[in-house]
Amino acid sequence: MKKLGLFSFAIFTSILIASLFGIIHDQITYSIAPEYYTKFKFIQFGLTEDSTTYIDNIRLLVTIVGIMATWWMGLLIGIVYASYLLFFEYSKSLYNTYFKTIGITFIVTILCSFIGYLNWKWHAQYYPCDWYLPEDLIDKNSFISVGHIHNFSYLGGELGILIGILYLTVSYQKQKKASN
Repeated sequence: MKKLGLFSFAIFTSILIASLFGIIHDQITYSIAPEYYTKFKFIQFGLTEDSTTYIDNIRLLVTIVGIMATWWMGLLIGIVYASYLLFFEYSKSLYNTYFKTIGITFIVTILCSFIGYLNWKWHAQYYPCDWYLPEDLIDKNSFISVGHIHNFSYLGGELGILIGILYLTVSYQKQKKASN
């Protein structure tokens, strides 16, 4: 029963942390390229003027996009880590192990987001972009920059899961040695 509690806790907190990451991430990237949201993300998530969503506060709309774009990644991360933690002998320290693991994932995701920006800054902006770009873009470079940041953040989440699993594996091996 305690493992089920940890399982549920890991999934819930992973969704919450991913959503908070999405909110902060999107607030920052909105500051870089508002058009990425007004001409792409708001449309993608059905938050345009002609939808049933009538929210005048643009930053609140960015917050909604941040949550909608990342909660599912938190669910994936939570399920992976929660499932992996089922192999551990239950102890209260498993919560600390989980928090360290999700922290590692969060840090890797932040670093990859920044690498996405640097990739655009030092490399990608000098080459043609074959992405969908709205025809009436005013600041094409900022739009593409934010696209790189977003893509690399998802890559960071995936890489963070792999590094987190490695951390959990090492932790599991240490726990097994300590119990022998």
